[in-house]
Amino acid sequence: MSCQGCVNAVKSKLQTVEGVKNVDVDLDNQVVRILGSSPVKTMTEALEQTGRKARLIGQGVPDDFLISAAVAEFKGPDIFGVVRLAQVNMELTRIEANFSGLSPGKHAWSINEFGDLTRGAASTGKLYSPPLGDLVTLEVDEKGEAFYTGPKEKLRVADLIGRAIAVYATEDKTDPGLTAAVIARSAGVGENYKKICACDGTTIWEATNKL
Repeated sequence: MSCQGCVNAVKSKLQTVEGVKNVDVDLDNQVVRILGSSPVKTMTEALEQTGRKARLIGQGVPDDFLISAAVAEFKGPDIFGVVRLAQVNMELTRIEANFSGLSPGKHAWSINEFGDLTRGAASTGKLYSPPLGDLVTLEVDEKGEAFYTGPKEKLRVADLIGRAIAVYATEDKTDPGLTAAVIARSAGVGENYKKICACDGTTIWEATNKL
C-alpha cells in the first residue's frame, strides 16, 4: 500500500466480506487489522483480489484473554499441515486447518488429552473432554489436500496448550492414528510481527495456502 487510495481500496473490499465488523489500516506499518469472525483464508483472498499480497501476522482477541490463539504444526515426512485456533469470545473458538499428504476420502481428527508424541498419535491419549475434542470429519480431495474452517462452541484455547491434535486413517478414531502435533501458544493480534528468514526471505509462521 502506497497511498490513501490503496487504503480505501483495501477497506472497501474487506467491508464486503461477510463477518467483518471493522477494518483499520495502518499505512505506515503496512498492517491491516480486522475485527470479525470470517475465516483467515477468505480475508486473505479478498485482500489479494485488490492486487496486494497478504500474510497473517497474528490472530485472536486483543486484551480479552491471556491466551487467545494457538497453533499445531504437522511437519511430515508424509503429512504436512497447520491447524490454527483463535478464541472469538468466551464461548466460541474458530478452528482453521490445512493438510496435504493424506489419502483421498474422509479422515477423522481430534483434540486429544496429551502432547506425548513418542509413539505418534497412539501416545496422545483419549479424546479431550468429550465432545469438545471431537472435530468435524476432514474431506480430503484427490490431491491429498484438505481445508477446514469452522466454529467450536465451549472450547477454550487456553485449556488446549500442550495437548495434541491427531489425524486418523479413516473416520474411525479407534485406530492408532496417522500423525499428531502438539498444540502450542500462538501470537494474538499484534503480539508478534513475525521475523523474516535471512536465507530466503520467507516470513516465519506466515499464513498461505502452501504448506
